Amino acid sequence: MNEKGFTLIEVLVAFVMLALVLGTAFEIFSTGLARAGELENQSKALVVAQSRLAATGTEEAVKEGDTQGESEDRRFHWAVSVRKVDDGASPAAPVPSVYAMFRIDVRVNWTGADTRERSIALATVMLGQRQ
Repeated sequence: MNEKGFTLIEVLVAFVMLALVLGTAFEIFSTGLARAGELENQSKALVVAQSRLAATGTEEAVKEGDTQGESEDRRFHWAVSVRKVDDGASPAAPVPSVYAMFRIDVRVNWTGADTRERSIALATVMLGQRQ
């Protein structure tokens, strides 16, 4: 008897192999999409941090203190800290300049898709009028 076709075992093995390949491909694809979403949020947080750094000293004079706020979509919370940099001069010595160095720290926090708290921080030094 010379029958042509596949046996039941061959068909089952082919379906199992197909399921494994498709399952792996789906896992890779969904992980890639999740990473792309995380990178998008991180780049948005970076834009918020950079804009807060740029606003410090341009929208108002540089002065020591802390400010907080959130982005327009309320997903990103930012905090800006401005501190005078110690120039090492003696307090009794005359003031050498009308300008002082200020360190500006910006931290942006947000909640990721996996509900974990994420943050990004930037810092710079800027000249401002001595207070």
